[in-house]
Amino acid sequence: MAVEKPKISIKEWPEDERPREKAFKNGIASLSKAELLAILIGSGTVEESAVELMQRVLASCGDSISQLARLTVDDLCLFKGIGPAKAITIVAACELWKRRQSDERDRTQRILSSRNLYEYFHPLLCDNPIEECYVLLLNQMNRVIDHVKIGSGGLTATLVDIRIVLREALMKRATGIALCHNHPSGSVRPSGADDKLTADLAQACKVMNIRMLDHIVLANTAYYSYADEGRL
Repeated sequence: MAVEKPKISIKEWPEDERPREKAFKNGIASLSKAELLAILIGSGTVEESAVELMQRVLASCGDSISQLARLTVDDLCLFKGIGPAKAITIVAACELWKRRQSDERDRTQRILSSRNLYEYFHPLLCDNPIEECYVLLLNQMNRVIDHVKIGSGGLTATLVDIRIVLREALMKRATGIALCHNHPSGSVRPSGADDKLTADLAQACKVMNIRMLDHIVLANTAYYSYADEGRL
């Protein structure tokens, strides 16, 4: 029976190739994406170092962190050398990256256009593998009060209860709302269900004297706005 060789540890690399030492000497910004991820996972395999392993993973994603962030734990575990612990570490790092983008949004910003709405929700939904719907709650000056997830579904649909949307608006004393949901397929063409939800919610908002500014369908690089299309 062959004896399994130990994994290659970062500590065993030549000193000038160790990501940590490079970071201390030249600054963290001097490291490549693969080197940064290698620091997180700590070790590679018998055949390749942690840096080489992450270079292989990134190559499968077109060297894109955005594409990497779309991978699930199960997806990552398909790569030889990555088990559940390393996969969770990578997914956690990508989630931190997404949350940093979200944190950089100014909660007091004003939503004055569909583009503002798209830029607000893009960090939250651009890489989401399932369809989710959020309501953005606004004050009289169209400044953001909060955003709340009101629906989560599968790859192609999500269910939204209009009563929940109105309840959130009333609880937060919002005078205006905007809706946003993503299409994981990449298409921003609204479905018949999207049209019905928009029409029904717009009517309910009129009854409750709440302004409905927009409903956008978001994909990674594009969006569809009901307001811009004159459908509100």
